[in-house]
Amino acid sequence: MQYFPPALERLTEQFARLPGIGHKSAQRLAFFILSQPPEAVEAFAGALTDAKRLISLCPVCQNLTEGEGPCPICSSSKRDRSTICVVASPKDVVAIERAREYEGLYHVLHGVISPMNHVGPDDLRIKELLARVSQGDVQEVIMATNPDTEGEATAMYLSRLLKPFSVRVTRLAYGIPVGSNLEYTDDATLMRALEGRREM
Repeated sequence: MQYFPPALERLTEQFARLPGIGHKSAQRLAFFILSQPPEAVEAFAGALTDAKRLISLCPVCQNLTEGEGPCPICSSSKRDRSTICVVASPKDVVAIERAREYEGLYHVLHGVISPMNHVGPDDLRIKELLARVSQGDVQEVIMATNPDTEGEATAMYLSRLLKPFSVRVTRLAYGIPVGSNLEYTDDATLMRALEGRREM
């Protein structure tokens, strides 16, 4: 038995396709949309279609940008062009920028090597990274992929590919989070923290 109009069911189904949204949350979102004035719904729909139509990949770093040209980070004259920080997704760029410490450029892979998910090196933006490094301006490449199996495998694969270019390849340090207790820290994190220790 159908409780709601077909249009509402279709809207709920579309929301349910979003990551992390179950059927109940999708239904809540659908009812919220129905409760909004027409102009608010049109603005929401317009933002969705505009984002899909206008956002593209930066031709330099492969991060998200609007239009054909380089993104604001690649276009900035204040960024250090000798350093490239390699990340898996555009969300990682946002996380690193939030710290306000890094002043170099980025390269977004759009994924990590994951045989279980059928993602190989050819599925990532690796050729573009090698092309950038081969130009000779880059002195250091920072591997900032996640410290999980896929992230480590991707970082190791890239470091081997970058060896012939005579650039310094570094990895983000791992350690104990600020404000945590040693007694609750797992063995792998403690081992990484000891390996990555530095002089004070």
